[in-house]
Amino acid sequence: MSDNLLDLFGATSESILITIKRDGRPQSSNVTHYWDAERRTALVSVTADRAKTRNIVRDPRVSLHVNAAEFYRGYAVGEGIGALTAVAQSPDDEAVAALIDYYRALRGEHPDWAEYAQAMIDQRRQLLRLRVDRVYGLAR
Repeated sequence: MSDNLLDLFGATSESILITIKRDGRPQSSNVTHYWDAERRTALVSVTADRAKTRNIVRDPRVSLHVNAAEFYRGYAVGEGIGALTAVAQSPDDEAVAALIDYYRALRGEHPDWAEYAQAMIDQRRQLLRLRVDRVYGLAR
């Protein structure tokens, strides 16, 4: 796997999540991801009731597309099998703890963790874990 391509996932948190719709066509969604380079895994907060999440439940093949800071300098697409955590249901459950870890990794400390936890529950949030098994693209 090309380290130059994998490095692009850590250079930005803005990406395009690509899932497979029921009719086989791709569905693209702008998302924010956290890249764990050591595990070659991207984490994305998703809402349980959205089409992209339903697509993953039905067909867990997922791609994540990132662009270099300068558009024509490169891009990478990571492919793998997506795994979803449980939906956040209680301030002290594992799903909320994982979402807090995700937020901290991306943004640091939240001014009100209780408020954040409640928002995750109200929005029916969960994490998508995508271990990148294959990567392709161009890095200049």
